[in-house]
Amino acid sequence: MRIIDLAVIGVYLLAMPALGILLAGRQRGTGDYFLGGRDLPWWAVCFSVVATETSTLTVISVPTVAYLGSFTYLQLAIGYLIGRTIVAFVLLPRYYTGELVSAYAFLGQRFGRGMQGTASVTFSITRLLADGLRLFATAIPVKVMLASFGVAASYWQIVLGLSALTVIYTYFGGIRAVVWVDVVQLGVYVGGSVLAGIILLSKLPGDWFDQALRAGKFELFDLSSPVLTSQYSFVTALFGGAVFAMASHGADQLMVQRLLACRTLADSQRAVITSGLLVLLQFALFLGIGSMLWAFFAGASPERLGLSSGDALFPRFIVNQLPPGLSGLLIAGIIAAAMSTLSSSLNSLATSTVSDLYQRLSGKVHDERALLRLARAVTVGWALVFVVFATLFTSTDNPVVEVGLGIASYTYGALLGAFLLGLLVRRARQPDAVVAFCCTLLGVLWLAFGAAFPDGRGGHAPLAFPWYAPIGVMITLLVGGVLSLRHRPRQEGAARESELSETG
Repeated sequence: MRIIDLAVIGVYLLAMPALGILLAGRQRGTGDYFLGGRDLPWWAVCFSVVATETSTLTVISVPTVAYLGSFTYLQLAIGYLIGRTIVAFVLLPRYYTGELVSAYAFLGQRFGRGMQGTASVTFSITRLLADGLRLFATAIPVKVMLASFGVAASYWQIVLGLSALTVIYTYFGGIRAVVWVDVVQLGVYVGGSVLAGIILLSKLPGDWFDQALRAGKFELFDLSSPVLTSQYSFVTALFGGAVFAMASHGADQLMVQRLLACRTLADSQRAVITSGLLVLLQFALFLGIGSMLWAFFAGASPERLGLSSGDALFPRFIVNQLPPGLSGLLIAGIIAAAMSTLSSSLNSLATSTVSDLYQRLSGKVHDERALLRLARAVTVGWALVFVVFATLFTSTDNPVVEVGLGIASYTYGALLGAFLLGLLVRRARQPDAVVAFCCTLLGVLWLAFGAAFPDGRGGHAPLAFPWYAPIGVMITLLVGGVLSLRHRPRQEGAARESELSETG
């Protein structure tokens, strides 16, 4: 690593908070802070969605998936596109009809504040675990870079520094600052990765593609692996990916908040569908880099290369092989991906905490200025909590992108299932939804940690993570639907009015 690389990274880290504050404009209340006044262009929201979900996991870990395996990971992206299309035409119209600030406000309107609070708390825990892992992943290449200068920084110190820089523009600018900085950050890490791919290609032997092809590195569809235990089996990836996307972009406040910041429903639909196409292209880019890395390192295992995990493969190439300046740009791009996800999580957690928990549970009418001050204070509080959670992930045997998706899948089935229960089962009431929600969480956690299925090789393995969300949805609808049979249709209207009066 050269001094010029450190200069590039330093300029970037200082410029992003300043840019975020400059572009944010004046925040007059929570409507501006949480939704940008519902006046953001669809293409900016689209880029923000892509930048938010990409994170460091995609930049450093998706290449590892291709290095150790093949292109079958791309099947998930195809499923994601299908799921987003369903979100665009089924769930988004519900949000815009109700003029909602949070994804879980719909559950509050449909069932009551108990269900809204339950979903909000679950969302908060999921974000802490999943995005805490993303922060840890960012510390990997930064640690490699600092080590090249003889600086022995710990993971928690790196995480604390990144969090402090990110919270500056999130604190002052709200969602508008988050979205516009995301647009810049997307350009930085995608542009830098494309340049890295071009340089990597120039360092490969002429027959590298044939070698990779013979080794199965470009296999796209996996039609032979066990459906239940292989996350890249075609049916598993396509169906599981579609339901996962329906939950992540239709029932997760992190994404829904961005889509609600668009000017119209049509803009929101355009943003979410286009984001699916861009993510598909991004995955193809990083999988291609992974295949080229396999050729560059001659297929050597990470351990043989002296690496603690496969996720250090791309950072190793960035630090040691790229020319001065570009190496720093790529590290800045990886940091950009992490800052994008963290800023989005902080703003969405603040929104959910203030709108779904504080305002609903306090039952008071608050001044907008007071709520804005509270939202900013909550943003700082969540940033400190993130630092603690990020330090919990010190190592993992699998690529961190798989671990991150698995964590999100634990709760996505319950969240999406609760939305569908409210839409499809008219008899369902709040107690039915809460019981079904809790049963789903327990059921999915048992499937993830306590159950094993035939792996097709004479042994047993855990259920593949793409199945967690679909099975969770089915459990929620089944339990909630059965419980709703207790209520007579002709009593629904009166019962609902009574329930609303009890819950405030």
